[in-house]
Amino acid sequence: MIGFQPYETFQLLIETGGIDRTNTLLCAACDAFARRSRPTQAEMEQFAMLAQRLFPTAAPSARAKAAATLGRSDSLSPELEELVVTHLGDDLADFLVAAPRLSEATMLKVISTGDVNTGAALARRADLSSTVLAKLFQMNSRRVYRALATNTAIVPRGPYLSALARSAQMDHQVAWSLAAREDFDCALLAPAFFDLNEHDRIKVITAFARRRTPDAPIKKTLEQLSVATADLTKALMKLFNENRRPEVTRLLHQITGLDEVRCGQIAHDTSGAALFVVLRAFGCNAYDGLKVLIHATSHDEDRSQALAAFSRMFETVSVDATAFLMSAWRGEVNLLELNKPEYMPFTEESRRTPPPRQVNERNPVVEQAIEALARIGARKAS
Repeated sequence: MIGFQPYETFQLLIETGGIDRTNTLLCAACDAFARRSRPTQAEMEQFAMLAQRLFPTAAPSARAKAAATLGRSDSLSPELEELVVTHLGDDLADFLVAAPRLSEATMLKVISTGDVNTGAALARRADLSSTVLAKLFQMNSRRVYRALATNTAIVPRGPYLSALARSAQMDHQVAWSLAAREDFDCALLAPAFFDLNEHDRIKVITAFARRRTPDAPIKKTLEQLSVATADLTKALMKLFNENRRPEVTRLLHQITGLDEVRCGQIAHDTSGAALFVVLRAFGCNAYDGLKVLIHATSHDEDRSQALAAFSRMFETVSVDATAFLMSAWRGEVNLLELNKPEYMPFTEESRRTPPPRQVNERNPVVEQAIEALARIGARKAS
């Protein structure tokens, strides 16, 4: 049959032997089939008949061992896949991830069990059909969504994009995975902003660069406030310089309407990313904004690159965009509106516009900010 015994011999041994003989035959038959590089159709049919006869009568340990051996074959039919899935036991999740091919029918049967561990294993595969994907998203499992978020073979668009964006609001690990992807619009991670690291927070902000946004509810509130930008920056500089961050929290709560917990996160964010959003939403330019950020951010390391990044964002991220971002923190906007054509990020480069300033090009605003940072360090040293 498959290189070492005719099919009839196996049948005779099954009928005349006990369970130990069945265990031995099952493991031997699966090993022989797994070693067969390209079995013919007749051989596959004969082996399927034999395996379906042997598996139910073998001992549980032998079934698991034989299924693991059979799972290494590159020539599994849907019937043989079902035998492996049914009898593999604890190693099923590894098989679902590593199997070179799996039929849609097998995947759907695995999903139908409702087991989140095997569902998450399937979610890591690169060959998922639209039907299987839809079923996986319907499992509504945090573990499954975490696997889907890391699967770069899944293009985040349409209902899949919406589902992943909503999941990121509730699960920080999903947000981290999506922020690391190049094909995901990081603007949709605005509600998870405070769950991200400094680098990913900057990615969220820069996703709003040169981008139109829907009108934000908080925009009217900001326009009605009588706080002058110069007075605001002066007050913040003084409070940060004296390390009176609890008072910064209360001030931000009064002028932004954000809850005190969120304002406390902004006041104690030594990276400055969250504070940048507030400053820009109040209309601060690079000159005034960087003076505040110098006092608010950590001085334990060279911040020149970070200041250069903030300077560029003051130029490219509009006041309306940061107001929209703040409204997202308050849960007042539907971020999926950003997928509308009129709000999509602008990426096309025009021949008439000059290239963007290079990172190593000297920016006068940043140079002034670095000099001010040096003076602060000198005063502290003395």
